[in-house]
Amino acid sequence: MSVGAAPEWMIYGANGYTGRLLAAQAVHRGLHPVLAGRTAAVAQLAAELGLEHRQFDLADASAVRTGLAGMTLVLHCAGPFSATCAPMLEGCLAAGVHYLDITGEIDVFAYCHTQDARAQTAGILVSPGAGFDVVPTDCVAAQLKRELPDATHLVLAFEAGGGPSPGTAKTSVEGLGNGGRARIDGKLVRVPLAWKTRSFARDGQTRSAMTIPWGDVFTAFVSTGIPNIETYMAVAPRTIARVRRLRWFGPLLRAGFVQNLLKARVQRTVRGPSDARRAASATHVWGEARTPDGRTARRHLVVPNGYSLTVDAALGIVARVLAGDVPSGFRTPSQLMGADYVLALAGVRPGSE
Repeated sequence: MSVGAAPEWMIYGANGYTGRLLAAQAVHRGLHPVLAGRTAAVAQLAAELGLEHRQFDLADASAVRTGLAGMTLVLHCAGPFSATCAPMLEGCLAAGVHYLDITGEIDVFAYCHTQDARAQTAGILVSPGAGFDVVPTDCVAAQLKRELPDATHLVLAFEAGGGPSPGTAKTSVEGLGNGGRARIDGKLVRVPLAWKTRSFARDGQTRSAMTIPWGDVFTAFVSTGIPNIETYMAVAPRTIARVRRLRWFGPLLRAGFVQNLLKARVQRTVRGPSDARRAASATHVWGEARTPDGRTARRHLVVPNGYSLTVDAALGIVARVLAGDVPSGFRTPSQLMGADYVLALAGVRPGSE
């Protein structure tokens, strides 16, 4: 990169659903990322947007290092991240490139956290979860910790509309076989699918919800130190009953051939929400912290559709990193951007009960 030139950065997985949204909005904001991906489809997208592109497969470590040459940061958008995070992060560590992604996968957060010392040595930032997974919930967790410093229990929840992208749907397929997760007395614990249920209020309505293995059971603990964390998704009661019946099929759902069949179906049938559907759907985010003596603090935010928020949040974090003077090592979104970062994003407002 020549002296005085704008920092070079990359969107990898740019031809995926969320990657395309990010690339188009980056151009709209006057940014010029290098678009990259595994297949030649990325070349067509780059031509449409007037951007440079690079094509390389994460399975080839040498190609990854070559592909990252000259980059300041990578915004990694190619999921499922359980398969793609490690090779991309390894390339970033070797090349001295800051790493961001949009994962919501607990084990990916955990893996990135194990690379903290290496990232500090390499002088790079590692900040996964730069989108809907987990910016709003992580910021809410940090806000509640600020209000109740001695909180020992944290509940986070959301209700999302608009439907999933192919990548999110494939990640959900993996989650069916792995069961639920919760943070109990500081430890990550496996629990049954739909382990607990409860309700949340919005706009005068009561919404039923079940526990899900959301990324915050890892990240919120890093951000707040609160030792007991549960994460919920608001769904219809019949969905809760259906998910609980799936407990009986755990071993079968983990089988490779079943996973492949389900993911192939996702690939054929899931396209992600349209522009109109994203614009018409909002997401509700709830948080509740509790102290041992029963004091409680709550938050309820209404945020845009998860994919729209991902684009806004991730590009804001990209701008922060490109501006320089960022810490090295692992950081959650609230640690990097502050607890109130979500409040600065477009379309975010307090929710009503």
